[in-house]
Amino acid sequence: MPINITMPALSPTMEEGNLAKWLVKEGDKVGPGDVIAEIETDKATMEVEAVDEGTIARIVVPAGTEGVKVNAVIAILAVEGESVGDAAKGGGEPPKPEAKAEAKPEAKAEAPVADPVKPVEGAPLRDTAIQAEQNAGPAPKADGERTFSSPLARRIAREAGVDVSAISGSGPHGRVVKSDVEAAIAAGTGKAQTAPAPQAASAAATASAAPKGMSQDAILKMFEEGSYELVKHDGMRKTIARRLQESKQTIPHFYVTVDCELDALLALRTQLNSAAPTKGDKPAYKLSVNDMVIKALALALRDVPDANVSWTDENMVMHKHSDVGVAVSIPGGLITPIIRKAEEKTLSAISNEMKDLGARAKSRKLKPEEYQGGTTAVSNMGMMGVKDFAAVINPPHATILAVGAGEQRAVVKNGELAIATVMSVTLSTDHRAVDGALGAELLGAFKRYIENPMGMLV
Repeated sequence: MPINITMPALSPTMEEGNLAKWLVKEGDKVGPGDVIAEIETDKATMEVEAVDEGTIARIVVPAGTEGVKVNAVIAILAVEGESVGDAAKGGGEPPKPEAKAEAKPEAKAEAPVADPVKPVEGAPLRDTAIQAEQNAGPAPKADGERTFSSPLARRIAREAGVDVSAISGSGPHGRVVKSDVEAAIAAGTGKAQTAPAPQAASAAATASAAPKGMSQDAILKMFEEGSYELVKHDGMRKTIARRLQESKQTIPHFYVTVDCELDALLALRTQLNSAAPTKGDKPAYKLSVNDMVIKALALALRDVPDANVSWTDENMVMHKHSDVGVAVSIPGGLITPIIRKAEEKTLSAISNEMKDLGARAKSRKLKPEEYQGGTTAVSNMGMMGVKDFAAVINPPHATILAVGAGEQRAVVKNGELAIATVMSVTLSTDHRAVDGALGAELLGAFKRYIENPMGMLV
């Protein structure tokens, strides 16, 4: 039997992805471990490996397709000894309805519809899966009949003001699928919806409960026509917007700021970098101030364990290690790779790991486990000349540290004016999990490590 290659779930929360590129073509032979495609999620580009040996009989989803649901069939694999042509016909999308079925809609409506098969969580790529277009419920028609359509098709139709029940479906048993809606929109057919389907009404009711900004139409009316262009949001920007909006709406933030003197830290950094052994013609490590900030925050969380937590409605999650996320700016947004167990790692290990994660973050080559989770985060805008700012907490974290630029300032020491290199840092804290005094204690511990950096070496 042919084997269906399906869209993998690259993270526990992934529901869909973009099939960016095929690295094989129909007729190519593949074996277990061969990289066959690249999948784009909202944060990274991941490689898909073949699980079985065989020949690519048919590519079901072309390169460049967006919004491919997890467990949707993307290609058909013919196993050894099997006809490639027969495999291509036997797997993948179910056959479209015959012409006579389209000519007799009443017979089509009476035909029994098989229950959609739900994907099994954690199923390997070779498991047979029904495409997301098949996992569809019916949308009601105005005359009482029911039009079967996929969730994606209903969403696109709703956004375009098209009535799904006015579209002829080309999917199994006459289901309306994404391509049918897009064709109707392009042709200008399909009457405008006068009332939302029950599913749409439910979604609208839920959405209306949350505050919304101005609509696009309302905003565009404020600008002269032709004075702007519209750039469609990509998946990363949508995810950032959604998560940070949820954060500000659900997390009661409060902020604590301290100034840290950096002169001792800068001197130690220079000494450690000068002592770095060489590998070839390059030093084995080159510490940055940010590397030392990561280590200081990790040790502060170790020393103040009650602040190393995550809030849930049922329990306080008490973390055993300091997994520090570091915000990295990339084209179109940002991503937060994580230094795991940072309190246990040397400064040189943190530095080299951060350089590797940062480089792969910019090329969107991080694995989900390298940027998901974490117990806190650092956002450093000091290298951009920013003196101080407050960062937005990224759940499930309860804290995030905003780091400003180190600059020379006048300070008072022993009753006399002096010049010191000072850095302002602001801790944003989830007040549900960390109270004011605890947040101040954590920031105080951080300040001690920054101003007495030898403590990070023992």
